[in-house]
Amino acid sequence: MLKRFWLWLGRLLGKLLLTLVLVGLIGWGLGEAYYAWKFSGPVSTEEEIAPDEAALSRLIIEDAVRIVEQHRDNTRVLRDAHAKAHGCVRAEVQVLDTLDESLRQGVFSEPGHTWRAWMRLSNGNAYPQFDRARDARGMAIKLLDVPGEKLMKSPAHAGEQDFVMFNHPAFFVRDVAEYRSNFAAQADGKKALAFFPSWDPRSWEIRHLIIALKTLSPAPESPVATTYNSIAPFKLGELNIKYRVIPAPQNCPPYELPEQNTDLPNFLRNALYQQLSLDRAPACFELQVQKQNAQYYMPIEDPTVEWSEKISPFESVARITVQPQDFDSREQNLFCDNLSFNPWHALPEHRPIGGINRLRKSVYEAVSAYRHQRNAPAPAAPELQPIAEEAEAELSQ
Repeated sequence: MLKRFWLWLGRLLGKLLLTLVLVGLIGWGLGEAYYAWKFSGPVSTEEEIAPDEAALSRLIIEDAVRIVEQHRDNTRVLRDAHAKAHGCVRAEVQVLDTLDESLRQGVFSEPGHTWRAWMRLSNGNAYPQFDRARDARGMAIKLLDVPGEKLMKSPAHAGEQDFVMFNHPAFFVRDVAEYRSNFAAQADGKKALAFFPSWDPRSWEIRHLIIALKTLSPAPESPVATTYNSIAPFKLGELNIKYRVIPAPQNCPPYELPEQNTDLPNFLRNALYQQLSLDRAPACFELQVQKQNAQYYMPIEDPTVEWSEKISPFESVARITVQPQDFDSREQNLFCDNLSFNPWHALPEHRPIGGINRLRKSVYEAVSAYRHQRNAPAPAAPELQPIAEEAEAELSQ
């Protein structure tokens, strides 16, 4: 009798699992078919703000604070995402001489101009983990000494223009409402429910789960050996665009990174240190933009949709060079930890657009303020000033 019972239970569980898989695949297939149908366009070139967006943003800030408190270490409150840095390095961003007139906007308005910058490379998780774990990888760039009035009025960021990216071309939530549902599940320690908010299969986000799983990719051989995407759209003057940073080894002397020990918890930092500090070899990238073609399905308010490169290819607007440097010191790591990046640290010509970007404005600012308030010393502590002064001296040579 007992054997029959276990056989019956096994068959029942197998049928349930098969049913769930079939429902999930059907849901994913319908989602893909729906987006393929809508891909014929056209779409709006203007933002569409949901009436409950401000209220949802306040709830997301509360969830973000809960997450940083859950993952704080003994002394410091970490970021709610991209908590682990591989390093902050000095960079040069040079606008291309051959830039098309329509792209000469904001920080790209003067062909040939070189901006000094900080670049932060990171893992995406809310707490540090081994680099070999599947994760998103991030790049944030902060241009320095950028004149002009910025979208955010903070005096501390008055001279900055930030670009914030990670290594997947699409995001795994479509709007602020879904972000709140997904983020609340994570803050409650129920990650499995992030894409399955109820037993009703119609509420399941199979397509977005697949995007999230693709985002959690194996580690690259080095933080400078992968492509980073803005995901959400931005203005470039009157244009709507997305941007990305791609490796451009052709712009640097040939270099081959020695094989790294991927069992080490911080092998991505080691790879960066090997190239820049030991082998004294620069790293090169290109910053590119992709224009929205509103005759096709390239939406502003849904960053789960990857804009087609066949319809609108990316165009390079600047070269980024990370010169050889020593970056892995206690003082510079502390400086790196205290840097704040926000896509709204920007000129009006580079205004972020779309719901996820509008959410970033309030959430990034609130979490950054909370983190710096809880941590000591403050980000403008005197012992960090020599780092910035040294960078300015080196980049001006």
